[in-house]
Amino acid sequence: MAPRSPLASWLIIAAASLAPWAVIVAVWELAAVKGWLQSSLLPPPSSFIRYAIESDFKVGFGREAMAIPAAILASAYRVIVGLALGFVAAVATGIAISMSRIAKWSFLPVIRGLAPIAPIAWIPIGIILFGVGNGTAIFVVFVGVYFLLTLSTVAAVQSVDERMIKTARTYGATPRQVWLWVIFPAVLPQVFTMLRLNFFAAWMAVLAAEMVGLKNGVGMMVILGREMFNGNLIMLGICIVGITGYVVDSALLFVQRKLLWWSGEGAMAR
Repeated sequence: MAPRSPLASWLIIAAASLAPWAVIVAVWELAAVKGWLQSSLLPPPSSFIRYAIESDFKVGFGREAMAIPAAILASAYRVIVGLALGFVAAVATGIAISMSRIAKWSFLPVIRGLAPIAPIAWIPIGIILFGVGNGTAIFVVFVGVYFLLTLSTVAAVQSVDERMIKTARTYGATPRQVWLWVIFPAVLPQVFTMLRLNFFAAWMAVLAAEMVGLKNGVGMMVILGREMFNGNLIMLGICIVGITGYVVDSALLFVQRKLLWWSGEGAMAR
């Protein structure tokens, strides 16, 4: 049997991925037509998509009207910046703790104590520190990933194969070179995988932060729909939340495959 072309393989994967969503949408639309669900409370996709088109992809009134694409970009910006800052800070902190006993005794108990706190619980502190704005949303994402990623970094350093370190030392590597060329590359894939796993909690946290005062963002769309008793806007916002989160996670997976090619971690959960 002749091997499939890359295009044919891609089409098969795309069809298999889209088929369950097509079934869900079809059943949803059928339920609305048959009256099995109340369309005013749970409108079908055809209803809230038509609402978005008729409103020129804007929500709100007058000068405070918010363009839907701008809302998506605002939320994506906040979560990506928060994730990037949290990732860099966590890796640096975790390696510092692993290199120094004093740092371990000083900082690790604090990090372990703060790690269980849900990201959403940091919203009031973020508002006090940064006011109502991007700063609070980015701060909430940052703390949502920083503590757990720091603990993951420490655990990853401890799990590095000792044989790799001994081999590097045998060939004359200095302690700095061991950390830079052996331990750091071994740790990075595991921590990045944890970043992806914690992304969804951070995504929910930034949406919650947008619901408590920010004037733009996908979370604000949902809260605006609730205040207006607009089921179409609520469902539109919820679907955009899911789609945007999936796209950002896919981007993180792409980065993982391309930049961390030596790990094999990029093969997880396509």
